[in-house]
Amino acid sequence: MVLANAKQTSCSYIDMLATDLILTYDQLIQYALADIEMMLRSCGKSLKDYPPMPKVDTSLVPHIQNSLIHDELNYNRQSLAEEHVRLMSTMTLEQRKVYDTIMTRVNENKPDVFFLYGYGGTGKTFIWRVMSAALRSKGEIVLTVVSSGIAALLIPGGRTTHLRFCIPLNVDEFSTCTIVPKSPLALLIQKAKLIIW
Repeated sequence: MVLANAKQTSCSYIDMLATDLILTYDQLIQYALADIEMMLRSCGKSLKDYPPMPKVDTSLVPHIQNSLIHDELNYNRQSLAEEHVRLMSTMTLEQRKVYDTIMTRVNENKPDVFFLYGYGGTGKTFIWRVMSAALRSKGEIVLTVVSSGIAALLIPGGRTTHLRFCIPLNVDEFSTCTIVPKSPLALLIQKAKLIIW
């Protein structure tokens, strides 16, 4: 698992593994657990939430005040700026009109809700990618959520709505989202410049 995610993680121990470093079996397990812990934290969870799981050596896990915010700001801004320019150059006039309308409200910090409708293949995901690249290249937080896990793969940083907003899978009349005030997730949502659902 550690090696499979080597390109996605910022851990320096991955780099050490590639330089003929010899680790014991127990050390490899601890590094794998640290990697799993960081992935879980990016989803607002921890190994502690799953009691049968072994404990992780906390010295191997970087201390980040709010890992959810850190993860949403952990983009290559230069690369995103270049992607934004490239994508903007291929927009149709109708896509540009939608983009300009939404981005004007976002840049003015005026709350609004937009409903973008179109048949499959009309460029909805494309517009979301352009807006995400534009804002993330400026160091802003964009939360992109969708209903299914497959669709989440189409958008950079995409998550399912159930995962991101703690929406219960089994809904009854007493079901509520379990977002605690002042929790890392609540602070992430407050800092979001744009939420694409």
